[in-house]
Amino acid sequence: MDIWEIIAYPSRFLHIATAIVLIGGTTALRFAVLPALSGQPPELTQAIRGRWRMFVHIGIAIFIATGFYNYGYVMVSGSHKGDGLYHALVGIKMMLAFGVFFLASVLVGRSEGTQKFRDEHTKWMTILLLIAFVIIGISSFVKVRGIPAPTAAEPDAVGEPAE
Repeated sequence: MDIWEIIAYPSRFLHIATAIVLIGGTTALRFAVLPALSGQPPELTQAIRGRWRMFVHIGIAIFIATGFYNYGYVMVSGSHKGDGLYHALVGIKMMLAFGVFFLASVLVGRSEGTQKFRDEHTKWMTILLLIAFVIIGISSFVKVRGIPAPTAAEPDAVGEPAE
């Protein structure tokens, strides 16, 4: 086992654990906490957003670090070399993730320029969660699908034509 593989396990765990915390927390806020705060002083909602902000910002940093490490591990291992579908889906997943990061950031932000997102937090949190579930679907598919065997026209892992 090399160092890349040793670090890959905790990196993957941290990536998934962060997703559980942030998606679960966003779901709880969207469907339980914020509706329950209807009619309450806006300072209470702002206090909850302020507290959640720390989790969102740390979570985004963890996602970026572990996501790029996990993808780097795949690239170094060569396990999906030539697997166009894998790389296309992971690329789509990354682009969607940056959209989620943007929405999560503006929903906990303080900028007046992004206040319109916070004013319609129900709509934007729903969109954020839908995108997050698409990301989970893509992740599940590429993980369960496994690594396709090389075809006769493709070289195997050591560069020799497959038999």
